[in-house]
Amino acid sequence: MGLAAIAIALGAGVAQGERIKSGNLIVSLSGDIEPNALPRATAVPVRMHVEGRVQTLSEGQPPPLRQLTIAVNRQGKLFTRGLAVCSPEQLQGTSTAVALAACGPALVGRGEFDATVALPTLSPFPAHGDVLAFNGRKGRRQAVFLHIYSTNPTPITFVLPLTISHRRNGDFGIVVSAKLPRLAGDLAYVTGIEFTLHRRYRYAGRMRSYLSASCSAPTGFPGAIYTLAKGTFEFANGQQLRTALVRDCRVRR
Repeated sequence: MGLAAIAIALGAGVAQGERIKSGNLIVSLSGDIEPNALPRATAVPVRMHVEGRVQTLSEGQPPPLRQLTIAVNRQGKLFTRGLAVCSPEQLQGTSTAVALAACGPALVGRGEFDATVALPTLSPFPAHGDVLAFNGRKGRRQAVFLHIYSTNPTPITFVLPLTISHRRNGDFGIVVSAKLPRLAGDLAYVTGIEFTLHRRYRYAGRMRSYLSASCSAPTGFPGAIYTLAKGTFEFANGQQLRTALVRDCRVRR
């Protein structure tokens, strides 16, 4: 993966999550790629886990998150040719089971989300649900549609489109962005979401991987430290927080 720094030694490690604070607001971003040991030059299948959390120092609710952008290191590769696609219309108003029945061949990941519901006459209470990630297209761009479903406090579904764009230059080749809808007139707010992307499928007589990566450490070094992703969180009150996710990899012999 494109290096933010050169590997320092076998066994060197990095933090498991990054947190950034602005006033009363705290945003955390964590994630990793598995396996950690990868070839130096050849990209091989991997799975990528991403988790984001929003919280406040006090007991008050955070401002609604309106836009999220994650730029992924250039040495991570995304391949979707021959993979089934799903549309938001197939997912709207469906449960997890129905969404899988409709778009199972396009499934590229799973996860969970947490939210807090703050109704005017009740104390805030937590909500939890499942996340399914489906391969799709938004206009002419690649996309991932997150199907988010909860039965607590009442069955509810919403579909979050993640638009994928590609940069030709720089350390970050894949940019994933999403505009988050208002939830129940901003009476509900997302506090955390995590999902793992991974899919193997057959196309043109070969097994393919939705995600693949290598560990591009310099010759003679057993591993590398690199910036896996950079995240930008934009909130309804105008606050914008940025953080970077630094990880390490080992060269697989």
